[in-house]
This record gives sequence, C-alpha cells and structure tokens, in this order.
Amino acid sequence: MTRSIAKPANPQGKGSVAVLDSLQQARNQLVAPAKSLRQISSDLFTSLFVLNSHIRFKPTAKQTYWLYLKDGEYRLSLIAPVQWSPDRSGRFIGACELQADLTWTLELSADCANDRAFLQTIAERRRQLEQALQQAEKIGDALPVYVETLPYYARVLASALAYSLKQSMQKSGILGLSFRQAEKQRRLTQTE
Repeated sequence: MTRSIAKPANPQGKGSVAVLDSLQQARNQLVAPAKSLRQISSDLFTSLFVLNSHIRFKPTAKQTYWLYLKDGEYRLSLIAPVQWSPDRSGRFIGACELQADLTWTLELSADCANDRAFLQTIAERRRQLEQALQQAEKIGDALPVYVETLPYYARVLASALAYSLKQSMQKSGILGLSFRQAEKQRRLTQTE
C-alpha cells in the first residue's frame, strides 16, 4: 500500500493575508517625495520594466540586484555578472536598485547601452507607456494597483509602487488630473 503525503495547500505562505502584510510593511517604510509628471512617468516606466521580470526573492530597498535576459525572459537576480558565466545567467541587462520610495533604478550594462536594437525596443515600450498615460482619464488610472499576471513579489511591489506614486502625485498637486491637465499645470508654474 502506497501512502501519499498531502502537500500543504499554500507551501510558500503567499495567501491574501501575506500579500496584505507585505503591502502594509512596504507602505509603512515609504518615503515618497513630490515629483514632476516627467519623473513619475520615468519612475513608472523603469519600475515596471524591472517588475515585469521573474523575481524569486523579496527585494529590499537600497540593495543592488542584477537583471538578465535568458530564453526570452527577464530575470532579476541576487548574483552579479562576475559571479557566473553568461551561458548560465543569460545576457546581462543592468544593475537595479529598489529605492526608499519603492521605485526602481536601472543602470544599463555597457553592452545594452550600445545596442541599437535593444534601445529601440526600450524606446517603443516607453512610447506605449506614455500613450497609456495620455489616454487615461486620470494619471493614477494607469498605475499598477493590482497586476494579476505578475509573480508574487513583483505584484506586491507593483501595488506598493502605485501607492508611492500616488503619494508623490498628491504632494505635487497632480493627483486626480489627466496627463494634459498635469502638463498644463506644469507649464503654468514654469511661467510664473
């Protein structure tokens, strides 16, 4: 007689309570400064680019991580390029860091920074995001409040990113505005 061992229903402990706890922790640590519309757009683009990669660990602020592309999939890693071979890691895209306001920075590798095709792909993605921001009724509508397709940690961080950017928009006086309204407000404050 073969006995089967029942697997725990939630082996990683990533149920809704864990998600809510993770979000609350991220919000409690948040320091979101006022930002211009252009800075919000740039932070949103870079952060979503990083968060749309495969993340198998819980990133922490002010820690450097490395982004790779292998087999058509972006992967965020704890392992620096000098610590393993390209055939195992894939193409090194750049160094990433989670900021205190839960946005991401990405410093492209020299290889990617000089690759025209890669830069064109990035420019096209950026154009698509700009278009989505411009078409949204309010800028906040384009933020990643809940993105079901993202892996667990990326989903939590994307939601925290949306919260952070909303705080920045509120401090800048553009929360609740459309892209055009925010641009108009920016132009008016520049001429005063």
